Amino acid sequence: MASFDFVVGTFATPYLFTLRFTPASSTSNESSLKILKQHEGLGSHSWLHLSSPGTTGTQNLYATAWTEPSSLAAYAVHTPTDIKLLNTVATKSRSGYVCASGTHAYSAGGATGEVFALDFKSGAFTSSSESTEHSNDTSSTDIQPVQLLDFVDTSGQRDNGSTMDFGGLRHGAHSADLSPDGRNCIWTYSIGASKEHMKLAEKKISPRKHDGPRHVWPHPNGKFVYCLQEHSSVADVFEVVKSCNGSVRLVHKQGVRIIPQGLPVNEFWADEVRTSLSNGENPKYLYASTRGLKEGRKGFMAVYKLTPEGLIDGADIVPEDHDTAIEWRDDDQGGLLCMYETATSGGWANAVQPGPTIGDVEYIAMTDSEVGYVFVLAWDGTEIREVARTNLNEGTDTSKGKHGAATAVWLST
Repeated sequence: MASFDFVVGTFATPYLFTLRFTPASSTSNESSLKILKQHEGLGSHSWLHLSSPGTTGTQNLYATAWTEPSSLAAYAVHTPTDIKLLNTVATKSRSGYVCASGTHAYSAGGATGEVFALDFKSGAFTSSSESTEHSNDTSSTDIQPVQLLDFVDTSGQRDNGSTMDFGGLRHGAHSADLSPDGRNCIWTYSIGASKEHMKLAEKKISPRKHDGPRHVWPHPNGKFVYCLQEHSSVADVFEVVKSCNGSVRLVHKQGVRIIPQGLPVNEFWADEVRTSLSNGENPKYLYASTRGLKEGRKGFMAVYKLTPEGLIDGADIVPEDHDTAIEWRDDDQGGLLCMYETATSGGWANAVQPGPTIGDVEYIAMTDSEVGYVFVLAWDGTEIREVARTNLNEGTDTSKGKHGAATAVWLST
């Protein structure tokens, strides 16, 4: 039976882990998940982004690094067990999220964010803002961003001192993901090749007062964006409306609750939203996860059915005058296929990442920072089952602290 590998970062230790998942087969009734290798990393890597294979066939892994000072790290993934650091760049404030195109990496760090140029051949950070195809300057520790972004007022990054504040990451921008055509991201920015690399097109306020947009994910067709609201545990669907000049605005179309009815939202903080991989450019499902705010309050993962266009099948469409109906929409669970209770609260994680599909079963990696578990879940269109788990703290070097699993990226699907 074929095996599938993925990489996991942690919140509190300078390690990356390669895990190998082997699904059940005719010769083995049980799936397995094992730690293939523990790699020395730059620092605590809370978020990972894996690029498509470059000209050499090597993939690049970009990671936030909770170092002093704060930074991003670029790695070359030669094989699942051979991951090498290429170089690093400093960020103005602690980064909570990084994504990349073939030419640039984008960081979101609460009050500020950065755009860094990437070397065409190696994928390393480079100081060249004019041409990433022929740049050889990838070794300097003083590489400057192509663009620095400000997401809050002049007061700068705020940190209320609590563990939940993550050094100020809960104020300002939390994530950045590119649209499928690579031209836009939320807040929303247009992305071009001009000196002003990113230009603000729209600042989209949450549909609910006192809510907190956390992560977004685009539909592959580029027509819709899914936004996970951290405070209300609602997944919102926005239509991407493009203007004649290439800029976009987001129109709120749907909002669905991702925790069971009757449970108070103030006991949860939502974490992740992703579309399924099992149907290529027309994903069948939307996955959204929540964390329990305190240890003992288990989290949830909700699965919603998507229409071929990208709306949630069965959920109500937001009226144009949505202010009068917003409270009513918060309890909408039309289109809900399954609500899965997670094994722990998830700690800071409960992040989900869809992986390989075998037959009619889609496998999903889920990370837990409370205990250090990494799970593989199986979704067959009817129910979610845990099919394998491992603990990053068992049988590995814990001399530099407890491993709290953060996020996962699949090397093979």
